[in-house]
Amino acid sequence: MPFISKIERQSDYSSFSSSCPIVIDNGASYFRIGWAGESDPRVIFRNIVQRPRHKTTGETVTVVGDHNPALLKYFDCTRSGPRSAFESNVVYQFEIMEYILDFGFDRLGADQSQIDHPILITECACNPVQSRGKMAELLFESYGVPSVAFGVDAAFSYKYNQQLGICKDIGLAISSGFTTSHVIPFINGEPVYEACCRTNVGGYHVTDYLKQLLSLKHPHHISKLTWEKVEELKMEYCYIAADYASEVQLFQGGDKEAEEKTRCWQLPWTPSPADDPPSEEELARKAALKEKQSQRLREMAEAKRSSKINELENELKGLEFLLEELKDTEDDQIVSFLASRGYASKREVEAAFAKVTQTLRKAKGEQVPSDEKADASAAEKYYLIDIPDEELSAEQLKEKRRQVFLKSTTEARQRAKQKRLEEELEKEKEKKLEEQRRLENPERYTEQLRAKYKELSEKLEQRKRLKTSGNHANGNNNVSGGVGRGERLNAAQRERMRLLTTAAFDRGKGEDTFGQRDEDWQLYKLMSRDNDDDDDDKPDQDEAELARISSRLQEIDPSFFPGSESGASASEVPRFRPLTKEDFQIILGVERFRCPEVLFKPNLIGIDQSGLDEMVGVSLRRLPTWGQGLGDKMTTSILMTGGSCLYPGMAERLEAGIRMIRPCGTPIKVLRATDPIMDAWRGASTYAAAMQFPQQTFSRMDYYEKGEDWLRRYKFRYRI
Repeated sequence: MPFISKIERQSDYSSFSSSCPIVIDNGASYFRIGWAGESDPRVIFRNIVQRPRHKTTGETVTVVGDHNPALLKYFDCTRSGPRSAFESNVVYQFEIMEYILDFGFDRLGADQSQIDHPILITECACNPVQSRGKMAELLFESYGVPSVAFGVDAAFSYKYNQQLGICKDIGLAISSGFTTSHVIPFINGEPVYEACCRTNVGGYHVTDYLKQLLSLKHPHHISKLTWEKVEELKMEYCYIAADYASEVQLFQGGDKEAEEKTRCWQLPWTPSPADDPPSEEELARKAALKEKQSQRLREMAEAKRSSKINELENELKGLEFLLEELKDTEDDQIVSFLASRGYASKREVEAAFAKVTQTLRKAKGEQVPSDEKADASAAEKYYLIDIPDEELSAEQLKEKRRQVFLKSTTEARQRAKQKRLEEELEKEKEKKLEEQRRLENPERYTEQLRAKYKELSEKLEQRKRLKTSGNHANGNNNVSGGVGRGERLNAAQRERMRLLTTAAFDRGKGEDTFGQRDEDWQLYKLMSRDNDDDDDDKPDQDEAELARISSRLQEIDPSFFPGSESGASASEVPRFRPLTKEDFQIILGVERFRCPEVLFKPNLIGIDQSGLDEMVGVSLRRLPTWGQGLGDKMTTSILMTGGSCLYPGMAERLEAGIRMIRPCGTPIKVLRATDPIMDAWRGASTYAAAMQFPQQTFSRMDYYEKGEDWLRRYKFRYRI
């Protein structure tokens, strides 16, 4: 990237005398500060301020220029965007400007708040008096500078290149900066601001347009397209097309020349490891490891089983001992004896004994006959069922009814379980028969399944359409295409709707007496029965069958894909390929010349203003009539300066555009500054080192005596 920041703190500040001026190039993109007479500025940084917040304490700090990447560990720089003191190219936010000046003077080596050196600071052409007055107030009041001078950056660059013999005393300066572009005429070495022209398009708009296009083109890599990286891509790859329409047609054709002009930025990418089949040693190692893990699990299960058997045997011995004690206990003491052991009756102890016995036999792997278990369970739980009611007390009758209810529900569950087992056996039998048919003729079996799948799919789809859009075959012609709710109801639902709408008028048109008679409420029972028969509440057998066939087809046919009408073919199956090197490439094709084209056609980004070539014609028409041939003299010395003039092809495109608006045969010569970025500061440094510079400044006393209105009449002279 051509813009390199220099923020090392200087240590020779005290070696300069107080009469040596400090030169500041206050650009909208970069801030440059140094000493008069030197060839390069001492300090360069971006003209922005950020205020990130500490991630732990919440403390806010002020960061001037580019933030240090090390700060990301401790500060959240994402919530605080960069803030500039400029609005277009005019300084309005002087609180931010004060932070920037503080940092600039500190990096220059100043160790006190007062700056006892004259200041030469650049500003834009035709800078508003309010902005100039606030800047003078800031320098005089906050820093106590002895004197200040304001000059235009493009004028300093033109005068510097004039001293080098590149441009003439009469000419034009085309300055395309970060946020604006200017065309300034020069006559006898002095700028003619009455004829200058400005448009609000610059390098910022080119970078922003390129960032938008690349983000739309590569949405998966938006996080990589930071502002700094896009600006680097702009300065490295963008160029100005000699003929924009022809260049667009070239890329639309996609021929070899367009491929040669396409550039690629490769993002970091690591190829995925190849899935090689495991070796025999690897398979043997995995098998041994799996067997070792299985053996460990078996040992743990055996230990747990042994522990459970020991616990059950101890519990069984305790119950046996308790039953032996009950035999030696008198009848009137049995209740208290069992209560002390935690039991309510002897029958409960016997039931616990039978249960533990069954559990122990099951833990040891012994088979327990179902009849025996059922008999034991019936004897334990339902001991009052066979006893006549006359022999039972009130509490026992209540308990008998409870046991009857429990027995009936248990038997119902057992019958349902038996029915499910029979259904499962029937399904298993059908599955075996189906597998036998498949083995006899696999192709025919697959075709039959596909046909059945297609039939069920169409049936369910038709049913779904009828539910949502109604039955159009019922003879009801609706002109608007809408369908009434009655057309979407089945027979039971339509009957229920009829009962609801006619319930209150079944007895004629008299008084509404529905609900006064008991038989009226039978209507709700009828509606409830109808609701039970509703198709929406019953499980859909077709859907279950369709799911079963789909699962079966997936097992036997790799080319089948659910959701297709006839079973998807292999070409319809979505394939997920591994990411390759090409997936991590940012391709710059038409964007290379489309983005810088906004300098000549601002309407591409919605700005209704003139381009650089049209601005030259506007500026020449604004010139006063000081003699014949003034315009021809100016077009022979057109100097391009500013960071946005570095694109290849800029001079040729400007010359072709200016030739279109000038008379035939007009001599046109477009030149580029020796260093379009640094020449403004170097020209200001050369001027500040001249003997005539103190005459162009105004002191702090002049500011206090004459006030801000005097700045309105202030005019800087560039001739040395």
